[in-house]
Amino acid sequence: MKLYPDERTLLLIDGASFHASAKSLGFDIDFRRLLNLFRNKVRLVRAHYYTAIPQDPEYFAIRPLLDWLDYNGYFVVTKPMKELTDKSGRKKYKGNMDIELAVDAMRMANQVDHIMIFSGDGDLRNLVAALQELGKRVTVISTLKTVPPMVSDELRRQAGHFIDLADLGDEIRRIYPEVAAQRTGKKPSPAPARDLAQIEDDN
Repeated sequence: MKLYPDERTLLLIDGASFHASAKSLGFDIDFRRLLNLFRNKVRLVRAHYYTAIPQDPEYFAIRPLLDWLDYNGYFVVTKPMKELTDKSGRKKYKGNMDIELAVDAMRMANQVDHIMIFSGDGDLRNLVAALQELGKRVTVISTLKTVPPMVSDELRRQAGHFIDLADLGDEIRRIYPEVAAQRTGKKPSPAPARDLAQIEDDN
């Protein structure tokens, strides 16, 4: 991963795409470790996390995760999911955050040197091209190591740099108490009934 300590860097995390990529690779994200990783390697300007949320709070299981992110160094951007009904009468929910991510990227472009986009969505290719025209370095983080790949070919080709999420796994994966106990030889403390990884899986 080619990073420069003096480079002003912005992290833009498409929550749905990022979570799907990590899940497809078989691990959960430790967002504290993720933030610390980049804080230690670059001049981190901000870290944004984007996700759509259901309008019915009864089904809003991801709220504790978003609250944690909001209080621990992330700027959380949300919008309500759209409720759609298909031909058979079944309800479906849609919540694309591409526009919000793109607007923030262009709005903050003059404050940063490097923009890292955690998404594999091909719809972001034009955003990457526009940022490059402004002289910004753009890195896309997703994965090719799944079947099918989680990153679109057009986005990967457009990005100046690509980091496979699988290669970051050891540095940002969530370490559970049992695993930590095996590494340290200490007895694990009781795990909470619902940790952040479980909450995110419910979303």
